[in-house]
Amino acid sequence: MGDERTDEELMLAYAGGDLLAFETLYRRHRGTLYRFLLRSLRHRADADELFQESWSRLVAARERYRPDAKFTTWLLQIAHNLVIDRFRRQRPQASPEETETVLRNLDAPESEQPERALSEFEQRRRLQLALEELPEEQRVAFLLRVEGGLGLEEIGEITGAGRETVKSRLRYALARIRARFQA
Repeated sequence: MGDERTDEELMLAYAGGDLLAFETLYRRHRGTLYRFLLRSLRHRADADELFQESWSRLVAARERYRPDAKFTTWLLQIAHNLVIDRFRRQRPQASPEETETVLRNLDAPESEQPERALSEFEQRRRLQLALEELPEEQRVAFLLRVEGGLGLEEIGEITGAGRETVKSRLRYALARIRARFQA
């Protein structure tokens, strides 16, 4: 059965040599981490690369881990720092065709009716386009909130912004996304 320990307990156990604890953490958080990276970077190859690098960094830092913040916050901060480094080196630009290809490959049950699948595809496409139009700070805050389920303080820790700044970024991001969906 599943390991009922908290993420923080699992990370401390992994730091002490428990490899099964790492496997549990990986299973729990791989989807959230990958979605965050894919939506932040927009290129599957870049997301794949930083996904691996995020886990490598986690492994390398395991002995320095302290449960001062939630494990998810720590993991997404590692990923966020890698994304920022990538943008500093070269800001990727996804073409509409690349965006559609990525969205087409998102998980969707095959048993769904074609009309529903098309509708959900259109919604995902509209969301992806809306995310692409957001300023970087708003997009990152929105993705950390939605994909990572993080609170204002945790997002602030990751991005280095104050609570009120994070709140403003989220409010503006949500307003822009709503406007895009109403158009």
